[in-house]
Amino acid sequence: MQASELAPLGNLLRNAVREAGALALTYTRPDLKHWTKDKDSPVSEADIAVDALLRERLAETGYPWLSEEAEDDPARLAAHRVWVIDPIDGTRAFIAGRPDWTISAALVEDGRPIAATLFAPVSDELFFAIRGGGATLNEVPIRTTADASLAGARLAGPKRVVETILAHEPALQITPRVHSLALRFARVAQGALDIALAGGNSHDWDLAAADLLVHEAGGELTTLAGGAAIYNRREPVHGPLIAAGPARGRVLRELLRDWRPA
Repeated sequence: MQASELAPLGNLLRNAVREAGALALTYTRPDLKHWTKDKDSPVSEADIAVDALLRERLAETGYPWLSEEAEDDPARLAAHRVWVIDPIDGTRAFIAGRPDWTISAALVEDGRPIAATLFAPVSDELFFAIRGGGATLNEVPIRTTADASLAGARLAGPKRVVETILAHEPALQITPRVHSLALRFARVAQGALDIALAGGNSHDWDLAAADLLVHEAGGELTTLAGGAAIYNRREPVHGPLIAAGPARGRVLRELLRDWRPA
């Protein structure tokens, strides 16, 4: 399917996510109800409300639903297309009143994202991409940085893997943590970061939208072996990942070839 044919789906997604962002902002108050679920993961009433709104707005497509805040439906595994949703990526930041949380939504086709929107409501940043159509931030085209050198590169990621890279290249610029993993990768797509890392145990909903943004901005989001992340598998969990421009990505994969998370 060409980018022009995906445009109506992209518009539907973009409008739904903007509306969801406005709803989420109404929950940024001291009496926000929140609790923990399995593996000590936080969830709030805002996560649930945003998930419900997005599901209602995107229901007309008839595609199955894979969301952090919804019961998994095994029927998605046989589907050609599936929505992959994180109602609030960075729930801890949201609960704490920090600004770096996002709403992440992507349409995945045969394991790879074809339309994506990532919205940071506090800063009013709307990232958008459709396959073959490039990536934008608030409708302005964005690109990853192209240099191959690690010296002076701006990097964000888990402490253990950052320390491994620093041992080889101490001139890296380590930036403050971005609490939304999707936003961390989107910063690479826009060129605000040169490298972003995920240490392992991320999920489809953390990654799918940002993955398309990075690729459509000219970069790569890959495994340590250089492969693409595949979505809508039975277990939607991923190992360590690197997002960067292609040249830096090759350098990093070689540097981290023998690294494994603790």
